[in-house]
Amino acid sequence: MAISVAHEVQSSTRLSRGLITAVRVITGMLWVQNVSWKSPQPPNYGGLRMWTQDAVDHPVFPPFSWLVQHVVLPGFPLFGALALAVEILLGAFLVVGLATRFWAVVGIGQTLVITLSALYVPGEWFWSYALMFVAHFAVLATAAGRFGGVDAVLRPRWAARNARFLLLAS
Repeated sequence: MAISVAHEVQSSTRLSRGLITAVRVITGMLWVQNVSWKSPQPPNYGGLRMWTQDAVDHPVFPPFSWLVQHVVLPGFPLFGALALAVEILLGAFLVVGLATRFWAVVGIGQTLVITLSALYVPGEWFWSYALMFVAHFAVLATAAGRFGGVDAVLRPRWAARNARFLLLAS
């Protein structure tokens, strides 16, 4: 009986680790795949400027819309390049499983910005944003890089060096 229970726990743990690894990698791939339409080239920046304008045209939270209209859009080349860089890094770090807790927080923030920009655009599906939040919170809560990621390899080294920020980020 004890052997059977131990085997079930071990199988469950292996399955849980595999599933959270899949959530982390798929979430990272979501960001990588969606970077493809965000060109850093003017005038439309691959459509990113249009989606940013939607925050003004279809306001979700008026103070955010004001910020976009008066700060982000006038300085769009900088903000567009920043969004592109953040999303490339976000996807890459989640895929390889490095500093996953930190990048999960970045993903939550970026998802919030996207939600505040596009949620009320006609035809947008609310649940896509909810699912993005859930995926990032799952990666954050489970420290998903510790399973099949670079965090699993580097954490012992960081612990030996007492690198608290790196331990927390992973």
